[in-house]
Amino acid sequence: MDSLEKQALQVAKEIVVKFIEVGRISPANFAEHFSEIYCEILTTVSGGGVCDPDAAETKKKGA
Repeated sequence: MDSLEKQALQVAKEIVVKFIEVGRISPANFAEHFSEIYCEILTTVSGGGVCDPDAAETKKKGA
């Protein structure tokens, strides 16, 4: 995982935590939203590359 991916992961985590705090996402449906948020952030900061949410989920789990 390169620096850009780590930074995108950190930002996605902070956004999801904030959404949980304000009630937009519940801890029960965290997994449904995290990959999509991470991919959107990574796509934006990397200049428009395509991110596959399923691949992001695999990376997050460490497989």
